[in-house]
Amino acid sequence: MMIEIRLDDQARQLPAGTTLAALLESLDRPAASVATALNGSFIPRERRAATVLGAGDQVLLFKPIVGG
Repeated sequence: MMIEIRLDDQARQLPAGTTLAALLESLDRPAASVATALNGSFIPRERRAATVLGAGDQVLLFKPIVGG
């Protein structure tokens, strides 16, 4: 079964059960090169493998910000 999500405001079809980590892997995006938000909430790198995407989810990828 396939689901549709929005990735950076573009529709994308994924197999049901896809995790955020698997999505990044399919995009050839190294984990450290991108920060992630799901439905407006930041998802830390260590939670991506346990974050299963659902139909209608909105995923945003952006450059991590480091500073202090």
